Amino acid sequence: MVENNEQLQKATFAGGCFWCMTKPFDEMPGIEEVVSGYTGGTKDNPTYRDVTSNQYGHREAVQITFDPEIFPYTKLLQLYWQQIDPTDPGGQFGDRGESYKTAIYYHNDEQKALAEASKKEIEESGRFSKPIVTDIFPASAFYPADEQHQQYYKKNPDHYKAYYKGSGRKGFVEENWVIEKDDKELREKLSDIQYKVTQENGTEPAFQNEYYNNEGEGIYVDIVSGEPLFSSKDQYDAGCGWPSFTKPIHSIRVKEKTDLSHFMIRTEVRSKSGDSHLGHLFKDGPGPDKSRYCINSAALRFIPKEELENEGYGEYKVLFES
Repeated sequence: MVENNEQLQKATFAGGCFWCMTKPFDEMPGIEEVVSGYTGGTKDNPTYRDVTSNQYGHREAVQITFDPEIFPYTKLLQLYWQQIDPTDPGGQFGDRGESYKTAIYYHNDEQKALAEASKKEIEESGRFSKPIVTDIFPASAFYPADEQHQQYYKKNPDHYKAYYKGSGRKGFVEENWVIEKDDKELREKLSDIQYKVTQENGTEPAFQNEYYNNEGEGIYVDIVSGEPLFSSKDQYDAGCGWPSFTKPIHSIRVKEKTDLSHFMIRTEVRSKSGDSHLGHLFKDGPGPDKSRYCINSAALRFIPKEELENEGYGEYKVLFES
């Protein structure tokens, strides 16, 4: 239930299957609620069957209630673009038809201007060779989907993960939203151990690294891309000599790969946008799902909670408020 807060605003995005559009926003600070539903069509209270019949013009969408003081609309737009293929005029990935086409539905003139500016930025970035076809429409009636579709990634995690990958969305996102890196600049920016770890899949010495016994409060970001990865609130002493965490701040900021090196079968952890090697994921942790993210200090930069605002990560201050 969303608290009564006059400061809260709504944002509505169509990005194909709403199962896949809920989780990225749901994990962010300042997001009060994410509802899966339908919008943009001509029929009142449509059913899932009505929408997927593509007869009434509805599109699957998510409606987000957010606190703009914590997570502004501009950051919602950035996150939105990073979940979709904005060049696809016929749907999204394995889902075809009108109901799966992309669109930003603005709720006021400010959102309209910001949405149009963000679309122009994507068009001029040269990231995609095809035209950007995502529509920008005024918000209209939004109809929540049945309860079985709400928070689907939590209710059916295995099926969600299989669908997210099998539909082609996972591969597209990971391939198209990696930052471009200049090796010469990286060698100048990073220390030898930072380069070896992040770019050559190296491992720093146990108990001889910067953060293995860090007790400060704050967040850890990718040393290469700056994307937020882990919080000190989820850090614990695993006795292994490297920083260990029970979970990332946002699961969408890390990606997992099978690692067959050194005659072992392990799960490698990499940052999504920076594609930096971070460490490995083991299943011997203290949390309910037993996850232990064993991460190299050299892949991280620690930002104390007192410096989050000045460093551009002000939305994460809420993690450390009582």
